[in-house]
Amino acid sequence: MILADKIIDLRKKAGMSQDELAEQMGVSRQSVSKWEGAQSIPDLNKILKMSEIFGVSTDYLLKDDFEKPAPTDSTTSEPLTDSKPLRLVTMEDANRFLNVNARSAFKTASGVALCITSVIPATILSVISEALTETLGTVLMFLMIAGAVGLFISAGADKKPFRYLIKEGIDTAYGVDGMLKEKQSKFLAVHTRDLITGVTLCILSVIPATLTGTIFPESEFFNVSGACMLFLMVAGGVFLIVRTNSTKKGFSKLLEEDRFTRDRKERHNTGMGAITGYYWLVVIAGYLAYSFITSNWGDSWIVIVIASILTPIVYGIEKKIKH
Repeated sequence: MILADKIIDLRKKAGMSQDELAEQMGVSRQSVSKWEGAQSIPDLNKILKMSEIFGVSTDYLLKDDFEKPAPTDSTTSEPLTDSKPLRLVTMEDANRFLNVNARSAFKTASGVALCITSVIPATILSVISEALTETLGTVLMFLMIAGAVGLFISAGADKKPFRYLIKEGIDTAYGVDGMLKEKQSKFLAVHTRDLITGVTLCILSVIPATLTGTIFPESEFFNVSGACMLFLMVAGGVFLIVRTNSTKKGFSKLLEEDRFTRDRKERHNTGMGAITGYYWLVVIAGYLAYSFITSNWGDSWIVIVIASILTPIVYGIEKKIKH
């Protein structure tokens, strides 16, 4: 086992993230990442410091033929003591999870988008007939919401075999961490692009409805068209936010980073994973309740306008809670 793999192994067994190790070592996270990627080698002083932190000998760190760490004292070696065996994740397991997680992220994001767009049929039918809005529009709305719930259930079932990633400590087979870091590095540019696009769509979604209401204040057709465009833009934005965030979280689970470090798994709350999705379910429920009670379908879409403006804030809160 080379030094890079030993650092990864010791850090994970100690339940530390790269940031936490970097803080104790007095270096940047990028330095730790380079050590673990075999792109650079820590100097002698850093090796001595690492030996103290992990409770192993410098011989173990420096010599490839030393396969078992020798604790330097009883206190520093304590983090390496783990009564529960680590679950091995092979290259096949990691790739299979990434594929499943990508499908699950798409299903979850599609479900949320379906909930948001479920108000469009009733909005369009309100131009034709109030009776159609209360019958056919309502039926179509609940069919779309039912489809969304089905997607949520399917997404959860897909990831069920990998629940151990958020509950148990894992140990990756040789080469897995390097593969994951390479794929994660390539994905980060896509993640940033989708996140910016999604938030921008949510913020700008109010423009079509505002313009049509200002330019054609008496035209019900244009006002409804503006409202439908708002729903579609919000749905597209939230879809991108949910999908990219869920995909990014998959890498964190396998690398035991962010909130999935070993010492944080015990405090993991599975309910935190879909705050944005639950937020929009509540919004849709509020929209329906208000519209049915007041029968004011022509103006009740303002609930969606307000919700779309608040979506980036909700996402920011969710991201802060997760970290």
